[in-house]
Amino acid sequence: MSGSTDRMPRLLALVPYLLARPGVRIDDAAQDFDVTPKQLRKDLELLWMCGLPGYGPGDLIDLSFEGDTIVVTHDAGMSRPLRLTGGEATALLVALRALAETPGVVDGDAVRRSIAKIEAAAGQAQPAGVVVGGGVREGEKTARTREEVARALQDGRALRIRYYTASKDQITERTVDPMRLLIVQAVGYLEAWCRRAEGVRLFRLDRIDELTVLGEPSRPPAHAHPTDLSDGVFRERPDQREAVLVLDPDARWVAEYYPCEELDELDGGRLRIRMRYADQSWMVRLVLGLGGEALVESPADLASDVGRRAADAVARARHLPSTCGH
Repeated sequence: MSGSTDRMPRLLALVPYLLARPGVRIDDAAQDFDVTPKQLRKDLELLWMCGLPGYGPGDLIDLSFEGDTIVVTHDAGMSRPLRLTGGEATALLVALRALAETPGVVDGDAVRRSIAKIEAAAGQAQPAGVVVGGGVREGEKTARTREEVARALQDGRALRIRYYTASKDQITERTVDPMRLLIVQAVGYLEAWCRRAEGVRLFRLDRIDELTVLGEPSRPPAHAHPTDLSDGVFRERPDQREAVLVLDPDARWVAEYYPCEELDELDGGRLRIRMRYADQSWMVRLVLGLGGEALVESPADLASDVGRRAADAVARARHLPSTCGH
């Protein structure tokens, strides 16, 4: 399911996009917006109910379908494409430059042409010293990791990595055969054959603690195929359970750091999310570590375990000597 924070910009961009591409196929439009055809159809159904105040037949957006193609027959004034702010343009340029420096990911010439067009369009509107926030989540260490991985890919070398798996709260040593670099929703990933797991795995670049380029060649087996990311990076596994949490404003970072689905925006800046997990004890530690800024709505046994662990901690604290002076 697409989160509300992703859906609104998509809805605003859909009408200008469709006007510029009359008769575009639903599958092609869905691919351009990085959503499933089913989600795009839901977006189109919602657009039918949008328009100018008055909301009569002549005020609403009107669409027509012929087979699997879409045509906008009335745009209700939403014909102008969205403009980038200076910060958004900067974030996009940084992400594109990262792509341009990554061999084998995309058509480098196309990326460089896009960079030139955005720079020309931004002109003097881009303020000096813009800090790129949520648009590009790459720190200095992660940038170095990406450069080393890119060189290993170019040279065809295997890697030894020390990797933190957030969902299990584990650090492991792995030898991997790099296959490609990916940037998905402004987060960098290494896709590689993991010799330890004997399968293709995605590794977030910002969770690679250490990296060593090995002298031996990278040789993924012939049956190692690239991951299908049409439904997103994170997929449900049979061994995973689901928790529904309500996060206070200061705990909303959980929704960005861990794979989860945003369900509802609540009053006071709170957020309800659905989160998958494989290890109950890890999930209990995560909730307790949020210091009361997360409420477990389900499952009941997780809420019970969190409450019991919290009560045990309070009971043990009563027996500790006071740290206050007398």
